[in-house]
Formats: sequence, C-alpha cells, structure tokens
Amino acid sequence: MYRKELYVFDGSLPVPAVIRNYEQRDFPGLIAIQQESFPPPFPPELWWNTEQLGNHIRLFPEGALCIEVDGQIAGSMTGLLVGDEAVRPGHAHTWEEVTDGGYICNHNPHGDTLYVADISVRPTYRKLGLGKWLMLSMYDVVVQLGLRRLLGGGRMPGYHLHSEQMTAGEYLEAVVAGKLKDPIVTFMLRCGRTPVGVAANYLEDEESCHYGALMEWRNPFYK
Repeated sequence: MYRKELYVFDGSLPVPAVIRNYEQRDFPGLIAIQQESFPPPFPPELWWNTEQLGNHIRLFPEGALCIEVDGQIAGSMTGLLVGDEAVRPGHAHTWEEVTDGGYICNHNPHGDTLYVADISVRPTYRKLGLGKWLMLSMYDVVVQLGLRRLLGGGRMPGYHLHSEQMTAGEYLEAVVAGKLKDPIVTFMLRCGRTPVGVAANYLEDEESCHYGALMEWRNPFYK
C-alpha cells in the first residue's frame, strides 16, 4: 500500500504531511472535505457518500489516496482503472459514465488507464500545494502498476467568460499557449498533464458551459 512522508510549506515554514491510502476510518473526514470544497449551491447529493467510499477502498484501494497535514485529513484523490473501450479517441464520454457516478463499479482491473474520479483539497489548506502532491503521488501509482497513463476530465471554470468568442477547444488551446489562464487547466498543466481534447456535456457546470478538459499524463516507463 502507499505511504509517503514529506514536508509541505506554509510560506517558509515546513509542515509535516503524509500521503497514504484512505481507509474506512477516514470516511467522515473525506466527506467533510467534499462539503468544504463544494459548498451550496453545489448539490449535497453529489458529495461522496459512505457507499461510494466503500467501493473505492474495496475495488481499487491503490487509487484511493488522502493527504494528512499535522494529523488532519486535508485532501483526497480517487481513481479507477478503465480500458480503451471506455475512453477511446472520438468516443464521447461523461464523468457520470466513466466513473459510474462515483461508485466505480465499472472499475476494470485489466485496464491500462488510471482515470481520475476526483481530487479535492480543503480550502484552508490550498496554499500548501497539496493538490499537486496528490497528483504526483497518483503518478507513482501509475508507474508502480505499470499502467500506460493517467487521464481525467477537469473543469474549465473560466470558459464562460469567453464562450461567445471561442469554442471550448479554442479556449483550451489559448490556456495552453499562455494567452489565458484557467485555475483548473493551468493547475493540471503545472502538474505535468497534457491536453487530449474537450468533452461536451461532461459534467453539470455552468462556468465550464458543461465542458470538461481531458488531460493525461503518460508513464515514461511504460513498455
């Protein structure tokens, strides 16, 4: 199982942190992360529930990571394995379809793509760079399991400001070119992810005009 001890920085102050697989005892803290990260008017029924979290640690515990800071759970990241039939090029998919609505019952143990279902960090801890550490740790999982890549769809919350002037694909290209900044897409670029394309009706998100930016990280050791 996964465990990484490290220091994160609050300004110039080193703070001890641990990234590890989450367990049943962590469920209340994981749900609290969702509540703080996605407050109303985000629908509460879309927060993780105990059945979903139970599936995560039962079906693919390697893809269930959390980060503790000074003993407090401050963020989490969850994935599942999928095959090309689920995310093949030219095949439109939604977050709901590819993650089974977060229940990951469609986890394919023979898949060679680790698909990101969620990454969340408590707002009060976001200045510590925990999201990037979680992403880098999931790359470790990709390498350890000999997978081809990590893939996931992210929000494009800045797109609604430009949707009348450009398509979603053009917006993604503008962010990658450095002409525009998007808090989520730019974050994924900083984590080493590269764009694959955009998916229409990927998730219910008015700021993204319901598009998702599909971005991957390829395993440099994959044969």
